[in-house]
Amino acid sequence: MGNKRFTKFFIVFILLLSGMIVSCQKDQVVNDETAVNSAKTDSSLTLNAPGNYLAVKGTLKVTILDSTYTFDAAKDSIAFINVNSGNNQYFGITAINKEHDMSFGISSAGKALSNLTSTVAGSQFLLSHDKMPNIEYALTKYINTQDFGKINITSFKTDSTLAKGTFYTFLAKDAKPNAPFYKVKGTFSLQLK
Repeated sequence: MGNKRFTKFFIVFILLLSGMIVSCQKDQVVNDETAVNSAKTDSSLTLNAPGNYLAVKGTLKVTILDSTYTFDAAKDSIAFINVNSGNNQYFGITAINKEHDMSFGISSAGKALSNLTSTVAGSQFLLSHDKMPNIEYALTKYINTQDFGKINITSFKTDSTLAKGTFYTFLAKDAKPNAPFYKVKGTFSLQLK
């Protein structure tokens, strides 16, 4: 059971790392060809790989407790990522805002398709503001129903639409068995053009 939890954590970590890399690429153009080639050689994850897309328009909205947080692809970085880990495939959405003080990632096993409902495999939401301590919410395995949530994709790669749909999951601030967890809901409507 611990190995599955590590795998799920690793996938979410890779998704968030991908979002941060994409965000940095969106903020500035890298002109040093040696640095780019070195990064491609050293990294097992290629953002330009088939199936990985950076949204240019649209929003990702995440609601936790009584607050809704919005990522806007026009200024923030929102990526739809596909990851292969051995014989397993995962897909997910990862986002980081322009200020780099808020990030979100959610993933599921399998391959993204239109009209798909899939079980959440991993999720994490991070907030870091100057005037408050850092807040980290992560998927918890201590949910009574073992319902980790669902990602519902209504449209994927049709016309100019990258991905459109909804999701819900349960995140906790602590990994302890009795830590409170919160239902997190969200929507995404992302475009390629």
